[in-house]
Amino acid sequence: MNTLKKFLGLVWMVLGPLTMTFLFLQAIDKVGLTHTDIERTNTILQWGIILFIFLPISLGLMIFGFYAWKGEYDRLPENSEDI
Repeated sequence: MNTLKKFLGLVWMVLGPLTMTFLFLQAIDKVGLTHTDIERTNTILQWGIILFIFLPISLGLMIFGFYAWKGEYDRLPENSEDI
């Protein structure tokens, strides 16, 4: 089970930057498809909010993956006294 945790930690560390790159590319593509200034303003606002929300989620995935890869989750506490 610990090897699975370490492998998934690497997956999370790679998945974080890949998702943000994909979202940035989608934002650039969708903003470029708009034709009027009002549409462009609304699209920029929408994608700005989406990127603002998903950036911390992506960073959290990378941090969680780093700790899983380092083995911080190899031994989990059984009860509150083990903490």
